[in-house]
Amino acid sequence: MFGIHKKLIKKEYDKENKKPVLRCSICNGEQVAGFKDIHTRKFEEVMTIRSEEDLELFKKQYGIDEITKEY
Repeated sequence: MFGIHKKLIKKEYDKENKKPVLRCSICNGEQVAGFKDIHTRKFEEVMTIRSEEDLELFKKQYGIDEITKEY
């Protein structure tokens, strides 16, 4: 089949109160991308990262250039 492409949907987040974070587990290597509230330090999970392509998709969806890792 030809002509089948997923359209990238741009999403917004509160850039003043939240920062993008990649949570990484030391035990099993699981990675979860999401946003951390600057004031309450509460983490909001958005998607599980299984490959480098997943991370790039997350960055493109939210217009993120740089993401910090937390262990």
